[in-house]
Amino acid sequence: MGRSSTPGEGTRPRVRHAGQLGWDDGLYEGEGKDRDGDSGGDAAKPESAGSGGGGHRSGSHGGRRGRPRRAPKGKKHRVLRWIAFSVAFLILGTGAAGYLWYEHLNSNLRKGERSAGNSGAKKKAPNAAGQTPLNILLIGSDSRNSAENLKLGGSKKSVGNTPLADVQMLLHVSADRKNASVISIPRDTRVDIPACENPDTHQKYAATNGIINESLRGGPGCTLDTWEQLTKVYIDHWMMVDFAGVVDMADAVGGAWVCVKQNVNDVSKPNVPGGSHLRLTAGKHKIQGEVALQWLRTRHAFESDFGRSKAQHMYLNSVMRELKSQNAFTDTGRLMNLAETATKSLQVSEEIGTVKKLFDLGMQLKNVPMDKLNMLTMPRIPDPKNPEAHVLPKPGASEKLWALLRDDQSLDPKDRAAAAKKVKAGPKAGAPASLGVTVVNGTPGDGQAATEGRAGVVRDMLKAKGFSEADTSTELGSALTTEVTYPHSAGAQGKSDALSVAKALGMPASAVTETPDGAGLTLTVGSDWRTGSTFPKTVEDDSDPLEGTESVNGAKTDDCMDVYWPYRQM
Repeated sequence: MGRSSTPGEGTRPRVRHAGQLGWDDGLYEGEGKDRDGDSGGDAAKPESAGSGGGGHRSGSHGGRRGRPRRAPKGKKHRVLRWIAFSVAFLILGTGAAGYLWYEHLNSNLRKGERSAGNSGAKKKAPNAAGQTPLNILLIGSDSRNSAENLKLGGSKKSVGNTPLADVQMLLHVSADRKNASVISIPRDTRVDIPACENPDTHQKYAATNGIINESLRGGPGCTLDTWEQLTKVYIDHWMMVDFAGVVDMADAVGGAWVCVKQNVNDVSKPNVPGGSHLRLTAGKHKIQGEVALQWLRTRHAFESDFGRSKAQHMYLNSVMRELKSQNAFTDTGRLMNLAETATKSLQVSEEIGTVKKLFDLGMQLKNVPMDKLNMLTMPRIPDPKNPEAHVLPKPGASEKLWALLRDDQSLDPKDRAAAAKKVKAGPKAGAPASLGVTVVNGTPGDGQAATEGRAGVVRDMLKAKGFSEADTSTELGSALTTEVTYPHSAGAQGKSDALSVAKALGMPASAVTETPDGAGLTLTVGSDWRTGSTFPKTVEDDSDPLEGTESVNGAKTDDCMDVYWPYRQM
């Protein structure tokens, strides 16, 4: 046991490393097996001693020299019964303790609904191996609604206020688990926030165009819906942590390495109130506890929210390297300690509301190479309504970024170039007149009424392009974005055929996806294309989404933050 680095916290359990990357009820199954084995060995010692006592003896008593003496039958049976009872007791005791510990951890977890009910994005179909991408929304709450959180920063006037989601990151792990991405959206980004009802207060909020950190007023599920509405990426789960949780989990990881190029002292300045109170000398530092929270909250000294996002990415990369170097994913004892802190610190969506499910999620990252882990902040432009304080997603570049995630493509330019080359080398598409295409009206995907007759309109457009076998479905679908899908069994030929349909309508290649067998070549008209005879294109932008924004690669260990000059004085 040790003391928390949070002032005034009193005694708290101390553990070694970061919370969100390894928990399991399997820990206790494995731990129970180890203990059972050890206990069985201990219980076997009396038997060994007993048999030794009745082993070879020399002397004139009890028969011929060198011949073993048999133990009395009654005594032998009593020894065996004692051994059996001891082993059974230890097994039952260990199993009961493991179960109680597992239930204790599960009871620590705070859970909530995944979505606020306005989520129209569709989960991507499994690949040939039956795998699907994994998307988790990571939310950092600025809540001061506890004494613990208030001590770590903020004004007493903020107590009782609805928390804001000041940190929002989407973790994307590819279906094959060979690469991962983390995308941050700045807290002052103006977006459309859907209508939501807070699950705790039951207060209802109308749909609005506002700042994305305000989406938490409707609960984490509302923030998830906001992301899905913006990106059209299906998000599997959310995880949320507050200030105190960050401190506890930073203690749990045992520290992470960060670096600043100059001295940093992030305190209040004239006309710039607040500050994280981060104070470090130039160079590398291993930080944890409250200092880690200060690092993650530093904004002024890193010049902006965008600088803060980059610093957060550097910290997370370091945490991942620490976990891998410490074998944290395979060390049962460390994971058990980690589980205690993680389950107390995190609030999660109900689908991952058990220790086992959280552990399974942690294992998804275990084998992702660090050089295939890329983190960046969303491309953006100043908001014309408030250019000094707010931003908007950059047209073109941001849409390309979301399309990469929807298409489960790596953010690494080399990987994307290889994927494009592979598509070009694939089989040629069949002649348009030979392809049967089913057109589905999916315009209700945004929760509004369907556009009447929309499938027929788009079918006629395809027929005019030579797809004479195109026909409509009698059933309504649901899709936020228009897509062309082909069955897994059709393989590369199916993809080429689907791409030809998309190209004929002016749709991007990212609109083509594979689905499980059961349906043929299908065009689902989404709520993004309710009217018109031309597919709605985004603003042309040839730039790469990784260019001109703060990007960090997991394999880089020499990244250092620049410190804004007014905050360099110690």
